[in-house]
Amino acid sequence: MKCRKKAWLGAFTAALILIATPWPAAAEDNKGPSENDKVAVVNGAVITRLEYDRVVDYVKQQAMRSGKQLNDDQLREKALKQIIGSELLYQAAKKEGIDIDQKAVDERLEQWKARFPNEEAYKQALSKSKLSVPQIKEDLKRAMIIEKFIVQNFVDKTTVPEKDIRTYYDSHSDLFKQPEQVQASHILIKVKPEATDKEKAEALKKIKEVQEKQKKGGDFTKLAKEYSQGPSSAKGGDLGYFARGQMVPAFEEVAFKLKKGEVSDIVETRFGYHLIKVTGAKPESTVPFDEIKVRLGQYLKQEKIQKEVKEYVDKLRKEAKVEVFLKGKS
Repeated sequence: MKCRKKAWLGAFTAALILIATPWPAAAEDNKGPSENDKVAVVNGAVITRLEYDRVVDYVKQQAMRSGKQLNDDQLREKALKQIIGSELLYQAAKKEGIDIDQKAVDERLEQWKARFPNEEAYKQALSKSKLSVPQIKEDLKRAMIIEKFIVQNFVDKTTVPEKDIRTYYDSHSDLFKQPEQVQASHILIKVKPEATDKEKAEALKKIKEVQEKQKKGGDFTKLAKEYSQGPSSAKGGDLGYFARGQMVPAFEEVAFKLKKGEVSDIVETRFGYHLIKVTGAKPESTVPFDEIKVRLGQYLKQEKIQKEVKEYVDKLRKEAKVEVFLKGKS
């Protein structure tokens, strides 16, 4: 249970923790922020332009990954709100006396370092960001202090009764419907988009030869491993289960008409020529409550905690002395 909590905690606090580590300037710049560098002051703690710009970049990257369209003003507004919020949480955590020992920080750093393919890639990342290991450790410790504060004050104190999970499940039944699916394998002989008529004819001749072998009793899986030119050939052509809309129309139309165990005639798609064999089928269904309740409970707990943390940060901001030096912001 403890491991599960850590896994989803990392997912829902990822953005908060990352923006809590506004990496400072290179080590050679030790003059401290000037008045012109200030973006905001939160209860006396200065947030610099460098810190703010890095959070803006992070928010922009996150928006792009999620497909959200945010204009410059929206990006900067969100970044300012996040960086002030993280500072308020950090101050609240320090007021409670929360701290992290160096061993835990070192272990977290090793986990981060392990994401790089090799030592050289790790050093290049440090160089590009103008970061030193002591700087990273200091910022990582700050992030972990906020994380610990959230766990102690929100995660460990928040529960979602099973009756609430059931109520959500019953009132959002459409979310738990699974469409009709089929499991299929295929043998593909590729045809390039720019292929000549001669090349197309050669590919068609080859798939017909494979088709004849299959009709004479050849094992479909073995034939796929031997002849298929698709990435699934190593698995005997197995594509797993898929619903409508996941494959190209011509392929999908045939696959959903076949009965389990049937092999199609030759099917042409933009990828080339296929033979398709359906190996499994699942009718449209609804995920049973008992099967989904643990994951659904985790999701609802995440939602509840995120809301509570936001309300708490809003409360802290109302009580704090926050000065914003960006034009048009307050």
